Amino acid sequence: MENHSKLCSPKNSKHAHISVSKHGARNSQTQPFNLHTEQRGQKKEQAFVKRVQEMAAEEAKRRIPVAQGLPWTTDKPQSLSKPPVKEQTKPINIKLHTEQRAARRAGYNYLVASKINSLEILRRFEEKIMKVIEQEDIKNMRKEMVPKAQLMPFFDRPFFPQRSTRPLTVPREPCFHLIKQKCSISDQPYKFHKYFNHSMKSVK
Repeated sequence: MENHSKLCSPKNSKHAHISVSKHGARNSQTQPFNLHTEQRGQKKEQAFVKRVQEMAAEEAKRRIPVAQGLPWTTDKPQSLSKPPVKEQTKPINIKLHTEQRAARRAGYNYLVASKINSLEILRRFEEKIMKVIEQEDIKNMRKEMVPKAQLMPFFDRPFFPQRSTRPLTVPREPCFHLIKQKCSISDQPYKFHKYFNHSMKSVK
């Protein structure tokens, strides 16, 4: 009993496990296992092979020529009847507006051309008139630019300047204090200007 209790104690349990592991160790055996991917791959391969075989069989059937069956009755002729010939269409005299529009356009073009010609004639006539006026102006300027002989001065009667008899102006001061008493700038600006101009005239 004592030996059994010693073996079961926690102190001696480690030694017992080590001794068992050392003496009774065995190699683990690998067990085979299957993956779902392999099963799915096999299914896909089988489906692909089946599809290829079906396609090859269809192509082989298409290569075999199939004879056309005879018609049920021989009453109908093999050559079909021609359709009835239609009558030839007769042309109709249609009056289009293009002729009228062409006539109107010709008239409009003639009016525009005549207007342009008349304007050109007027322009040339104006240019001629302007040239004539310029030539006359040039002639007049040349006549004016011709030097003319001046009369000789009178040396026997020389010019002597004389003193004017007009009296001298007396300076006066402007009367601004009277303007302030008579009118105000804010109330009557017109009167202010009137008195101011009157006073400035007296200064002159």
